[in-house]
Amino acid sequence: MNPLLLIQNATGETAELAAEVAENQMNYFEMAKAGGLIMIPLILLSFVAVYIFIERYFAIQKASSEDLSFMNKIKEYIHDGKIDSAYALCQQVDNPVSRMIEKGISRIGRPLQDVNTAIENVGNMEISRLEKGLPTLATVAGGAPMIGFLGTVIGMIRAFFDMANAGSNIDVGLLSSGIYTAMVTTVTGLVVGIIAYFAYNFLVARVEKVVFKLEARTMEFMDLLNEPAA
Repeated sequence: MNPLLLIQNATGETAELAAEVAENQMNYFEMAKAGGLIMIPLILLSFVAVYIFIERYFAIQKASSEDLSFMNKIKEYIHDGKIDSAYALCQQVDNPVSRMIEKGISRIGRPLQDVNTAIENVGNMEISRLEKGLPTLATVAGGAPMIGFLGTVIGMIRAFFDMANAGSNIDVGLLSSGIYTAMVTTVTGLVVGIIAYFAYNFLVARVEKVVFKLEARTMEFMDLLNEPAA
């Protein structure tokens, strides 16, 4: 037999087999449909997690940005007795550090403990703003897998219900619908939960860096006020 003909026949059979496999493959949309109604809250939770992560990431990034010359200018103004200029500089800069220092400058002349308390109160408010949405993200991280497991239970109940009604006429096709629901919802819930979990911890780490910076600037400002007059 002609070897060229054998190669052509083998190539043709391989192409037909690949076409059949491609036709039988399930795309992501069909997989989501197989998950049933449980997929709706899971998809919504995934959108919520992505939105919170993106919005918080840029908000924290903005809060962490700082002009390195800011505190040097504040020190110069206060050493020169230009309290109004230092206060005006704080109003021109839009970040948590400037708002804390602004509150501290507005309390100059009062006992240092009062100044420190006022700065800490502003710092706590700034941290609360940075942490906005993080509890929701943590809820998504914990809730999505649970919803996915709920879909698993529903799918298995459906599969056993079909088995009970089928009697002795049980086949794989009869059970496939319930098993699809069980597996797809489990995977989706775990994927959404894992992504939300890592996103939450990433943002918490970024917030902690900002908190450390706020504490450092507070100590720097209080040391400035504690310096003996020249």
